[in-house]
Order: sequence, then C-alpha cells, then structure tokens
Amino acid sequence: MDTVEQSVALFREGFSCSQALLAAFGPALGLDRELALRLADPFGGGMGRMAETCGAVTGAFMVIGLKHGRTRADDKAAKATTHRLVQGFVERFKARNTTIVCRDLLGCDISTPEGLKQAYDRKIVFTLCPKLVQDAAEILEEIL
Repeated sequence: MDTVEQSVALFREGFSCSQALLAAFGPALGLDRELALRLADPFGGGMGRMAETCGAVTGAFMVIGLKHGRTRADDKAAKATTHRLVQGFVERFKARNTTIVCRDLLGCDISTPEGLKQAYDRKIVFTLCPKLVQDAAEILEEIL
C-alpha cells in the first residue's frame, strides 16, 4: 500500500485527516507512527474541530516540515524551502478544491453542533473528507 492509499485507509479507520497524513508519511521520514498520531490529533476538523484550516492541509504542512524544516535558527535556506513548498502545496490544493478552509470545503461549520450533525447527516465525512485526504497525499507525493 502506497502512502496515498495508506493516508486514506487511516482516515477511514477513524483517525482525523491531519493524523492520516502525518502517520502515513511520517515513518519514512523518521517519525514514529504513534508519535505522529498524537502530534497531529489536535489539528483535525480544521484545527481542533474549529472548522478553520483543513486538517489534511495542516497534516501536509507537518509532513513538509518534517522533511525540510530547519533545525537551526540561522538556516535561511531550509526556511525558504519549507515556505516555498507549503505555498506550492496550498496553490495545488486550492486548484483542486478552491480553498483550504474546512467550513468552506464542507459547506457546513463543524464547530457547531448543528454543523457537525449536518456533516454526518450528509455523509460529508465519509465522502468528501477522504477525497481531501487523498488530494493532500497525492500533492505531497508530487512535491516531496
């Protein structure tokens, strides 16, 4: 199973979009799966189910940082590379989905009980969210 398939499978298992991305890509970059799952957990649902930045996007940002992020404050090249890759990721994700904002992607605000119920009633979590995870994983594979 490749990382795209693994990302979608993890999401379908019940992990959040951010967890699915970091746990699928992290081990090949030296991050333990369990630690990846714990680290990415707060980012699901658009940052702690606040319906802000999509968790698939924040998960992808963490993967980019894991591979290219700087470890020295004066490493301007690593910082520039990381920012360039994040911006390129967002550009590609928006080309596929128009936005990176969870509530706009889903068409409902999952930060409210009504919006969360609507997302489940309309089965968005089972149809659209796996596609967003897949999109993020495919873009990551292209740019990494």
